[in-house]
Amino acid sequence: METNKLRTIVVDDSSLQRMAVSKLINDHPHLDLVAEYNNGMEAYKNVEKNQIDLIFLDVEMPILDGFEFIESLSNIPQIVLITSKPDYALKAFDYDVTDYLLKPITKSRFAASIKKALLKSEKTSLNKADEAHIYVNSNLKKVKVVINEIKWIEGLGDYIKLVTDDSNILVLSTMKAFIEKLPQDKFLRIHKSYIVNLEKIEKFSSAQVEVAGQQIPLSRYKKLQLEEALLNEEQD
Repeated sequence: METNKLRTIVVDDSSLQRMAVSKLINDHPHLDLVAEYNNGMEAYKNVEKNQIDLIFLDVEMPILDGFEFIESLSNIPQIVLITSKPDYALKAFDYDVTDYLLKPITKSRFAASIKKALLKSEKTSLNKADEAHIYVNSNLKKVKVVINEIKWIEGLGDYIKLVTDDSNILVLSTMKAFIEKLPQDKFLRIHKSYIVNLEKIEKFSSAQVEVAGQQIPLSRYKKLQLEEALLNEEQD
């Protein structure tokens, strides 16, 4: 799976240090250098307006130091602190920074830091995917349904039945309307009365799929589409 580049900025009052770190960033295939700032106040105004994934942040800066800068942010991206003094390392842990680099920064140490950032970013993305949800109307109540917990959906006339890991939920909806609410790369309508979560399929034949030990009919016109969808999922 291709890794998205991390949108990165450098905040350091030393022009030589900014130049050195920026070169390391530009030379790394998984980083995208968005901007450089020589003080925390200027950086703060722009970080709050734009999506930033990673900040290389000097600790000792005038007006607003590195820790004060972190505290000023409403949404804190990943932070890699940079300093010439090891004294701040313990304090850095309190701010949950991704890494702590001592000047001068070597290429190998920089690479190790980015590896941490990429792993953390990937884990965050997976957690967000796991938590993705929708709300449905069932028994006159709004019910939260975690998308990844849906095993399959069965059409029952004017209603559909959501079969999840924990329960069955009856919803007033058509199959056509409901599938539009779901990620197209994760769910497929394999029969006029069934939509399945591709990740939950354990095996399939020309006439049926098996999800959590349950046999679900597969339309013969949908078999090729199912095979293509499962192949695309494996490649992702």
